[in-house]
Amino acid sequence: MLDHTSGNHPLPDLISELLMGMRLVGLDYRRIEASAPFGFSFGEVEGRAQFHFVACGPVYLRTSSGTLHKMNAGDAVLLPRGGPHALLSDPDIACKNIRSLDAAPLCNSVSAIKTCEPDVPSEERVLVFSGCMEFDLGAMHPITGLMPEVMFVNTLTSRYPELLPMLEAMERETRQARAGFAGILARLADVVAAFIVRAWVECGCGDSSGWVAALRDPRLGRVILAIHNNPGHDWTLAELAGVMGASRSVFAERFLEVTGMTPVRYLTELRMRLAMQWIGKERMPIETAAVKLGYGSQAAFSRAFKRIVGHPPSALSSSISHHA
Repeated sequence: MLDHTSGNHPLPDLISELLMGMRLVGLDYRRIEASAPFGFSFGEVEGRAQFHFVACGPVYLRTSSGTLHKMNAGDAVLLPRGGPHALLSDPDIACKNIRSLDAAPLCNSVSAIKTCEPDVPSEERVLVFSGCMEFDLGAMHPITGLMPEVMFVNTLTSRYPELLPMLEAMERETRQARAGFAGILARLADVVAAFIVRAWVECGCGDSSGWVAALRDPRLGRVILAIHNNPGHDWTLAELAGVMGASRSVFAERFLEVTGMTPVRYLTELRMRLAMQWIGKERMPIETAAVKLGYGSQAAFSRAFKRIVGHPPSALSSSISHHA
């Protein structure tokens, strides 16, 4: 068990805040039945996470970096940033885009793909359940970029044995295809994928960032939580130092040392990440986002946005109109 009372681990309220803001929503799922030789490519939709569970294997996973991972029956993996990748029967096999294959609908958002011949014995068939997911950590978005390219569930089962019954249930449902199995599998996939993210956070987020170090410092952690809870507030250095319980100079020095940026820069970057989500994904009007994030005018907000993001917020609105 992790000792969350120690300054060596993330504060429990910060973990809860992060996970409460997490959106991991399954968009479409596939039950894939295949036999060698096969190669299926995924990840053509930018910014979508991908989940794969192998009920009958083995299967090779080739990531966008070209790394190969062998997955056996019972293995599950989350690719939090998605990206081009492939499931293969052999590392050198050619791939077909999974979306180009015939898919039979099973229920809402779940389909079945079967590429093996009827006379192929069941023991020579591969069964995979895959899900394309929208993954968003909201205000806690900084850690998404810190996550590894792939996150395997088998690295977590010894620490979190409660995952095993979920994986066993997924294996049974995928193999047996009983009544209602498609919907059950979709929900189980969502839970297992969320569990992978939670376990990674609880285990220290890979110790790979000053942001994580800030979470591990109880006094700085309170400051980070306060900023994330109210990003539109006109925070002053004195207020934030008061949250930490330190002088302004000590707070400013410590914040810069741990996060690598000033409190003002951190707050501005957080606001712009939220603005990109609200305007780009949720279609919030620019002026509404500006007010919610504490800017006195749309012009001031647009200048800050362009300085951080590299283009004005109107470019997001134009993109929405173009794809509508």
